[in-house]
Amino acid sequence: MAATSTGEVKEAIKPVYAWREDLKDFEHSKAGVKGLVDAGVVRIPEMFVSNPNKEDRARIRSDGSKLINIPIIDFEGIDGDPHLRKEVVEKVRVATDGFGFFQVVNHGVPVRVMEGALDGIKRFHEQDTEVKKQFYSRDNTKSFVYNSNFDLFQVPTVNWRDTVRCVMAPNPPDPEELPVICRDALINYTDHLRTLGLTLFELLSEALQSELLARG
Repeated sequence: MAATSTGEVKEAIKPVYAWREDLKDFEHSKAGVKGLVDAGVVRIPEMFVSNPNKEDRARIRSDGSKLINIPIIDFEGIDGDPHLRKEVVEKVRVATDGFGFFQVVNHGVPVRVMEGALDGIKRFHEQDTEVKKQFYSRDNTKSFVYNSNFDLFQVPTVNWRDTVRCVMAPNPPDPEELPVICRDALINYTDHLRTLGLTLFELLSEALQSELLARG
């Protein structure tokens, strides 16, 4: 805080150039948030610290009190029971019409496959910084990109996180473009998601057809 000649108290503002320099240094390191942790940082850097005003805090509390019941649809047995499939199609129609999205359970993607993908990404992040640097980029045309905060230079407060972005469809990348440490896990996960995606398209198509028939 700083006091003016009139006695008015104003909040000291960190020079913009210093904040920009902090961002540039952080980006140049290509080490991400994990790099800060590995370096033994004991105080969160200022660029990660948010200071919402009273109105923002009130809005957050207000918004947090509103609960939305997202539709949950069970896909168990839809390929072997025509009657059950018809019920699921109707649930899909209602959910997409009323909410625009829904959650799926018993979708056919094995837990071991999902956990394998998560573990693969975790292993990638836990690698030495020098190994990960080769994938650090903001070029979204690449199949696999690792960075920290895709909007690093556009936001007032930086998020405490590192991210990987992997484009596996509709055109699968050359496996050699993926990190060895998580390559197989990502490919396996994508194969299962592709199957689930086709199932979703089938159900959505049937739901649209059902709605058109109902309208005459």
